[in-house]
Amino acid sequence: MTDNIGNLASLPAIFPDQSAPVVRQTADGRELAMMRWGMPSPSFALKNRKTDPGVTNVRNLGSAHWQRWLGPEHRCLVPCTSFSEYRVEKDKSRTPVWFARDEDRPLMFFAGIWTEWKSVRKVKEGEVKAELYGFLTTEANATVGAIHPKAMPVILTDPDEWEAWLTVPFDEAKALQRPLPDDVLKVVAEGERRDGT
Repeated sequence: MTDNIGNLASLPAIFPDQSAPVVRQTADGRELAMMRWGMPSPSFALKNRKTDPGVTNVRNLGSAHWQRWLGPEHRCLVPCTSFSEYRVEKDKSRTPVWFARDEDRPLMFFAGIWTEWKSVRKVKEGEVKAELYGFLTTEANATVGAIHPKAMPVILTDPDEWEAWLTVPFDEAKALQRPLPDDVLKVVAEGERRDGT
């Protein structure tokens, strides 16, 4: 794999519109590259807006907006060791809850898509051309659903799944858009906006 990042420091939290490492397939082979989190928004979402903050999570793969980026040339793997969802408390405050495979936080990947796009992400920044990514979501399993019932990321834990997501035709790859079994993830931290372990 070509590493275009170098000695990257730990990233204990990544938020929308920030850069993060992704793995993609290129004509020259696999590449690790930094991209900005947030795919281009559908045109209906941009009506009367001056900026496009991007779409972080992609669910409806039947949408024409997303279908142009579902081929292997636009698929990527987003490495992670944990991720968070907010638990809404009785007083309406929100507490981050962190999920991982176990306390050691082994590597796993979100199934993602990416593109190069020109847009105004922030008014003060003006129009920029950037490589953008987002990741797929699916219905939540019981573990994540207890905190965030709406959805969970599509998480790939097996090397065969990683390979399939980057290489096979989409009519095969789409089977990977499913929740993990309930016992694959566990809560490993809560309360902080970063997983400091």
